Amino acid sequence: MADELAFIQSLRALAPDPAARGLADDAAVLRIGEETLVLTKDMMVEGVHWLPEQSLADVAWKLLAVNLSDLAAKGAEPVGVLLGYMIGADDAAFLEGLQEALGTFDVPLLGGDTVSGEGPRTFSLTAIGRAPHSPVPSRRGAQVGDAVYLCGSAGGAMMGFEALARGGTADVTPFARPIALLAEGRALAPLVTAMMDVSDGLLLDAWRMAEASRVTLALDSRAVPLAAPEARRNDALRWGDDYALLFTAPADAQLPVTATRIGSVEPRGETPLRLDGEWHDGPRGLGYQH
Repeated sequence: MADELAFIQSLRALAPDPAARGLADDAAVLRIGEETLVLTKDMMVEGVHWLPEQSLADVAWKLLAVNLSDLAAKGAEPVGVLLGYMIGADDAAFLEGLQEALGTFDVPLLGGDTVSGEGPRTFSLTAIGRAPHSPVPSRRGAQVGDAVYLCGSAGGAMMGFEALARGGTADVTPFARPIALLAEGRALAPLVTAMMDVSDGLLLDAWRMAEASRVTLALDSRAVPLAAPEARRNDALRWGDDYALLFTAPADAQLPVTATRIGSVEPRGETPLRLDGEWHDGPRGLGYQH
């Protein structure tokens, strides 16, 4: 944890361009003429991001979906993707899943690179989008008096993972083949004051949004819509991988999508997060941290 944070902090000195957003957002935002491009990159590592029993068709789908989810949080329309692929077993299954995902999300593959190597396989994907609305949403911008909303739910990926890993009857789709909320992100972009996708846990991502916006997010855990049993609510709020959209907007905004109000934006208090009236003194235990 400390090493990763230190490394990212060192990288910030190498990324002074405003398009990088201080390496504190989910994507780069690059203005070129009359166009605003959004660029994002995610990686997946064997044994970390997918289970050995999973088909590489599902891995390919998820690799695309998680990148497109970052575009969704910027209200961007996908333009295309670049793939970084490590050759190995089950290449045909990966290609099958990638073709299906590209067709489902209507995005073209534009290029990339392939390598051979030993050890755990690593895949990466760069997604390029076009933002039709300016300013492009970021983690920053939440305003005191705003409402906090969630478009989507928490806990579905957790239940799917557990069904794959331990056996069970829960639907594995939310973990294996998540859906990027691209249409919802585009519809929300003109209205939100801040927006990000939920990848590392709702509470941890709420902490990050509040910290970036220099406010406190006061959340009501019972208001969060669940895709898991009620007894697992606390786990679901911290598990992540749900790719819902967390956003803030004026409390009287007429939302164009289905979303649930889960809290309010308050002046910065003791910490960035107040959950059910209790302050959290740090991000530890709020979600997945690398």
